[in-house]
Amino acid sequence: MYSPSHFAETRPELLQGLITQYPLGTVIVNGADGLVANHIPFELGAATQDAPFGVLRAHVARANPLWRHSGEAMVVFQGPSAYVSPSLYEEKPVSGKVVPTWNYAAVHAQGELRAIEDPAWLLALLERLTVKHETARPAPWSVHDAPREWLERIMQAIVGIEIALHRMQGSWKMSQNRTQADQATVAAETGMGLYPQR
Repeated sequence: MYSPSHFAETRPELLQGLITQYPLGTVIVNGADGLVANHIPFELGAATQDAPFGVLRAHVARANPLWRHSGEAMVVFQGPSAYVSPSLYEEKPVSGKVVPTWNYAAVHAQGELRAIEDPAWLLALLERLTVKHETARPAPWSVHDAPREWLERIMQAIVGIEIALHRMQGSWKMSQNRTQADQATVAAETGMGLYPQR
């Protein structure tokens, strides 16, 4: 991705933090018919020797051809974003030499995609994802609230995918190229906060 040096982000804890907070990723692969994109919520597992940036895990419908893809995949995660009006800049009333822009945070994660059909692996993934997304609810739903026979049929209709990440690239465009006063005004107006300093 194109990202000028003042917007480029390489700190693993920030890149991984965005994925954890905004887990819906756009998986892009080059298939037989060209580029294909799927939107899937992921879990990010710990880094390993073969996956220095962590491991993405998810599941897809068995009918989705994505799980049959072998090879490189890119997953794009987007964090907060907001339009930035030129009227927020100190320079606007002085010279008028300002233009609108868009602030955002994004991560591109790349690695080899592999399919996993092991029922125990799939069930454990479903349990973890459910706990993560249901915990804050007053009466959290559990995978085991579903009838066992029905759950077994559902499990046969999905396939796990895992992407061992060997590359991550981030772009945090949060007005770092503007004055501190402009940054504070934009952060207050957009609700995106200030860029996390190095």
